[in-house]
Amino acid sequence: MKTEAIIIMATAQGIVIALTAYFFYKVLTIKPKPEPDSYSENDDETERQGQA
Repeated sequence: MKTEAIIIMATAQGIVIALTAYFFYKVLTIKPKPEPDSYSENDDETERQGQA
């Protein structure tokens, strides 16, 4: 294999590895979004529906 081909191959693999590592790090360090409370509208109700 020619030297130019080895340089291009190594550069392409380096770019792919760098992007993979960057996004993997980003996924591991992202803060979770607060999920909405689906029962926030029912906070003042003491009984369940169907139980009376």
